[in-house]
Amino acid sequence: MSADKMHVDEVDVDISLVGRLLAAQFPQWADLPIVPVHSAGTDNALYRLGSDMVVRLPRIEGATGQVDKEHQWLPRLAAHLPLAIPVPLAKGTPGEGYPWQWSAYRWLAGETATIERVANPSQAARDLAHFVVALQRIDPTGGPAPGPYNSFRGEPLFTRDAETRAAIAELSGMLDTLAVTAAWDAALQAPAWHGPPVWIHGDLSPLNLLVQQGRISAVIDFGCLGVGDPACDLQVAWNLLSAQTRDVFRAALPVDDATWARGRGWALSVGLIALPYYQSTNPVLAGIARRAIDEALADQKHAA
Repeated sequence: MSADKMHVDEVDVDISLVGRLLAAQFPQWADLPIVPVHSAGTDNALYRLGSDMVVRLPRIEGATGQVDKEHQWLPRLAAHLPLAIPVPLAKGTPGEGYPWQWSAYRWLAGETATIERVANPSQAARDLAHFVVALQRIDPTGGPAPGPYNSFRGEPLFTRDAETRAAIAELSGMLDTLAVTAAWDAALQAPAWHGPPVWIHGDLSPLNLLVQQGRISAVIDFGCLGVGDPACDLQVAWNLLSAQTRDVFRAALPVDDATWARGRGWALSVGLIALPYYQSTNPVLAGIARRAIDEALADQKHAA
């Protein structure tokens, strides 16, 4: 695998390919400047098109189902949400040597969320909670169930057990595997979700949040969108928020103890699986994964 790739099955994409695809399928945009967008995202390559659009091409076959899903659902969800989300503009088809469909979206201004870029962390926690609540209130009828095209986000937590334990074994020597295993075991003891499935973003993390003028302004990358256990969307409490703002986030949510515990388990599991996979190819994502693990362990110790 080449140094600039994150997956063994990742296809080659570049400015030339994007230009050829546009010229063949959307000639009205063919003369606009194309600039790569440097992102720590893993499923799609991004290219800014002109001043107000972005082209998004799946890097791997496992991400190709996201195109139809986002074009179908994002326009229906947007009006109900308190933060901006991507607006699909056009859907491209395979061509010019590229094997899958792809998309053009409206460009959303902002910088990737970090604690340093947020002016008021407590307000950010409340804004995130309001987004999660608003998303969960949308009628889930017909929404996509957890499966391969959303990385199984929203499934019962226990379905991640084998993969999570394999990741813990792989991380032996890098972290306290006894403490991590105990925290994971505790998360699995939380009662399962028995309510109706609700909408989930599926991947609420700093990489998928934009900040403008010190405040969270948009939520992007809905590739893990689906309907399932709401605990999945709580993982932002550990991969971004501090102990203090985590309390603010929780207070603004209608969440019971079991769902909160499963959310901590989701943050732990996602972090554990991502860390060994991306530690050499995506240091930004690996850092977020390590933070989620550390925060989940500290929080679990405090809760015990």
